[in-house]
Amino acid sequence: MADKAGISNTLFLWKGTDRKGNKVKGKSMASNELIVRAELRRQGIVPSRIKKQTSGFLKGNAKIKPADIAIFSRQLATMLGAGIPLVQAFEIIATGHENFAMQKLIASIKSDVEGGSALAEALAKHQLYFDDLFVNLVEAGEQAGALETLLEKIATYKEKTEAIKNKIKKALTYPAAIIVVAFVVTIILLIFVIPAFEDLFQGFGADLPAFTRMVIDLSQFLRNQGWYIAITGTAAIYTFFYFKKRSRRMRHFIDRATLKMPIIGSILQKAAIARYARTLSTMFSAGVPLIEALESVAGATGNIVYENGVLRMKDEVATGQRLQQSMENTGLFPNMVVQMIAVGEESGSLDEMSAKVADFYEEDVDNAVDSLSSLLEPMIMAILGILVGGLVIAMYLPIFKMGAVI
Repeated sequence: MADKAGISNTLFLWKGTDRKGNKVKGKSMASNELIVRAELRRQGIVPSRIKKQTSGFLKGNAKIKPADIAIFSRQLATMLGAGIPLVQAFEIIATGHENFAMQKLIASIKSDVEGGSALAEALAKHQLYFDDLFVNLVEAGEQAGALETLLEKIATYKEKTEAIKNKIKKALTYPAAIIVVAFVVTIILLIFVIPAFEDLFQGFGADLPAFTRMVIDLSQFLRNQGWYIAITGTAAIYTFFYFKKRSRRMRHFIDRATLKMPIIGSILQKAAIARYARTLSTMFSAGVPLIEALESVAGATGNIVYENGVLRMKDEVATGQRLQQSMENTGLFPNMVVQMIAVGEESGSLDEMSAKVADFYEEDVDNAVDSLSSLLEPMIMAILGILVGGLVIAMYLPIFKMGAVI
């Protein structure tokens, strides 16, 4: 029922006058115009015009991003801290959001809460956007009467984990984009430019240098077999991502392989440890039992190798083993991290020590990404120079040779 309510809600734009006679305008989410009129009158506003929002970008095509959920958490925590009732806070947030999909999601949650559901229960119906960690923390906040505080922790957690993800994406996307551009430029030169030189060289009546002959042969091969290569390559890429998404064994192989890569592997390992420590700190500080917390921590690491490791830790902790020892048994955590967690366990400040580990590794990831970017720039320029410069040299070698003979 909640999902249907969320889907049927529509965004209405309205104008009117308030109790003091001032002209006001705004947006409201409702299933029909009559509900909007009734809600405005309840607020002391006399509507003069109400119409449905029909802008192109509000057709429901916009996607909800993790950053939207982080902002939603922060806004909700701020409004609850200001003493605004929960349902009214939903209305304000939904009205001020430009993403129509997010507006519909908030409207659906608001509808469930108005129907008597707890906030955690309403969020759990939308697991695509609110994972178990989010729901468990909200539930803990509701039970302890500290929802505002827990939402602040969730917002901070989401912002920090998204910052790490964006840093890693930035480190990987830039060189990947440059290499793709270099590859495309090389293909264009081989298919469209090299044949013009090939026609020119046919009138020379002399043998071509080996390097030039090799480039011309490669150009002919691409022109003759290019479609087969493109189709085969596309099919291979599609198959790779298809099985990567659906096969846990393949994801484990890929994640393990990436962790062993030079430079990149170290960054991914530090990012996984940072997410582990940040999630553990957030869950434990909210009063979630350690065994239950580790269940959510496992899924938040972002790497299936660490996910499996944390799940093994959960089983060991459930049998009475200390967290420090179970971490050491996995072989996935540096000694410094294990020792800091051990200190946290012994002193009863596991959440604080985990937060310090997270801060350290988040900063370490930032520095590593910055260093990687500085290191990759000259390497990328060298690759571009070798690819494009090599083709140019191959085409001009016969001309240089003929000039030398003359």
